[in-house]
Amino acid sequence: YIDKTAFIREWWEKGDSVTLITRPRRFGKTLTMSMVEQFFSVKYAGQQNLFEGLAIWKTKAYREIQGTYPVISLSFANLKEPSYELTRQKVCDQLQQLYTEHAYIWESGILKGADKSFFERMLHNEKVEYVDATLALYKLSSFMYQYYGKKVLILLDEYDTPMQEAYVQGYWDEFTSFVRSLFNASFKTNPYLERAIMTGITRVRYPKCVKFAEQTSNGSVLTEPIFSDLNNLRVVTTTSNLYADCFGFTEEEVFAALDEYGMGDKKDEVKQWYDGFTFGEHRDIYNPWSITNYLDEGRLYPYWASTSSNGLVSRLIRTASADVKEKMEDLLKGKTITVNFDEQIVYNQLDDNEEAIWSLLLASGYLKVQNIDYRGITLEPWYTLDITNIETLSMFMTMFRGWFKNKDANYNDFVKALLKGSLKEMNIYMNDVALATFSSFDTGKKPSEKSQPERFYHGFVLGLLVELRDRYQIRSNRESGYGRYDVMLTPVTEMDDAIVIEFKVHEPDEEESLKDTVRTALDQITEKNYDAELLAQGIPAERIRHYGFAFEGKKVLIG
Repeated sequence: YIDKTAFIREWWEKGDSVTLITRPRRFGKTLTMSMVEQFFSVKYAGQQNLFEGLAIWKTKAYREIQGTYPVISLSFANLKEPSYELTRQKVCDQLQQLYTEHAYIWESGILKGADKSFFERMLHNEKVEYVDATLALYKLSSFMYQYYGKKVLILLDEYDTPMQEAYVQGYWDEFTSFVRSLFNASFKTNPYLERAIMTGITRVRYPKCVKFAEQTSNGSVLTEPIFSDLNNLRVVTTTSNLYADCFGFTEEEVFAALDEYGMGDKKDEVKQWYDGFTFGEHRDIYNPWSITNYLDEGRLYPYWASTSSNGLVSRLIRTASADVKEKMEDLLKGKTITVNFDEQIVYNQLDDNEEAIWSLLLASGYLKVQNIDYRGITLEPWYTLDITNIETLSMFMTMFRGWFKNKDANYNDFVKALLKGSLKEMNIYMNDVALATFSSFDTGKKPSEKSQPERFYHGFVLGLLVELRDRYQIRSNRESGYGRYDVMLTPVTEMDDAIVIEFKVHEPDEEESLKDTVRTALDQITEKNYDAELLAQGIPAERIRHYGFAFEGKKVLIG
């Protein structure tokens, strides 16, 4: 058992009216919300045994307030519907369930007139009207205040889950308009609110509404338009120092658990696999899901990375520009990247602002911050990032393999043909790969025939990095000789040949056939002296192979 009850005292003494905490999935957000509810809620009055012996129980003042507040608790974790109508209906179902749980207030007879009518509508109407839904939490706060004579706590878990789904499924504007009205009534104009906590993975920004001043955990002023005019919001992201050790396990806690389980000799390998999460200035944070599963099963495995499809991240990287994919190449090679981005995620701008992918990867826990450098007169943050640990590296490797796992894409067969130098087989298999996977690298915005192969081949390079990382050092779009080659495979041992690949799109005005395009690609390798880098490493010319890839639509010719 890891005692995280100190969070209750730290949060309560901070005094913020509304707190938004973002953490990657499976870092204890839901468990923390349950802990807070069971500490404060009148439903658990008199159940001191829940907290006896824990950190929060050492202070008399907190023993006296356990079980003394009315609490409204709900979660958006399961709101993953394909349409706005279904999502709003599920939100309304949750709100009606809350009213059913608190039907004792209606039965008590304290409500009169419009209040009584509103409660009855929430209890009995088959379909909740839009306005009633947006006011439901505000009104329930009022009713609970009338009943208990005390302001309420509102706990909203996984607030951003339906927002991501709204972006993916194409009903972003409708849903965010609805949820903004709900949030403003519940958290901004609610005189019956004592405190509130919201949790999620991302810090969502909505660009179409009035901005408001917001105080972050370090005291600076930013804007958070999803909560229009809400000026009492404390935002705690993964780069904030506040509550840094309250979510996830610290290294001290993990090592103590390993000792308790008689696995103290496994600390180094556990650290390599599962350490690396950084919250604020607090390093060496571990994912609880992976650690508890490791303690249970005793084997190294990507437990946390295997609990999500990562579909959105995969799509954004797959369809991203060459620059994003080149940065991913560097990350896969164990290097760091330095990028500038806004930690606020505007989901409906993800397709237009490629830098947002780094914000999403950081918030999701797949990348960690090594350093933040504030540059220029405006002190813009530049983040130095790298892959969090071996577990998240395995997630990326699985993702890139998945791009080529279409049943018609003979990717592995092509790699085998490439290694043994069979040009005939390479042509057969590469055409299958291109035909089966080209569309998945299409951004959906009618890219030119030039941009399609560019996105495809950089994705292809990432696939090679995964498949051949033990045999080759793989580089793309780097300088050598008098130009920049497309792909270079430098063998780790003398058993394999070096390979230089150049990609060319067929130009009908300049070339009669794909064969001419192949020749142009091969000539460029020679004329630009791309072999210079390999020769400088002592690899003889007879061990260097050249390949030209010519593209025309989804057709490929290799020579």
